[in-house]
Amino acid sequence: MPSLHALLHQPRWRIHWRLLLAALVLVVACFAFVPRDGSEPGLDGVDKLEHLLAFGTLGASAMCALPAGLRAALAAATALLAYGGFIELVQTHIPGRTASWADLLADAAGVAIGVALVAVLRRRWPARH
Repeated sequence: MPSLHALLHQPRWRIHWRLLLAALVLVVACFAFVPRDGSEPGLDGVDKLEHLLAFGTLGASAMCALPAGLRAALAAATALLAYGGFIELVQTHIPGRTASWADLLADAAGVAIGVALVAVLRRRWPARH
């Protein structure tokens, strides 16, 4: 089993993180693009928590898939926010779905948390030279 340090810093693990990220992007798309008929039971606020968790996971995975640094963090965050916006636009054309600024805000918060979590972990366990 690789150490946390290896997973956070060693370039050989980035391909694994990239594969995980690609799989997560597909899973999120599958959930986001399923039509709804309005009969599903739901709790107020759970939808936003789902967005937060999904995009937090995407943000952390994207950070691990890239080399450490501010440029990579900004690229990951920008790409994931664009993906969240794309989802909202597509949902306007799916029965039972609507676009929501609140959903996009929850996506942004999730990305920020995921990116920050990996940044903190990398700072706590810096790369060894």
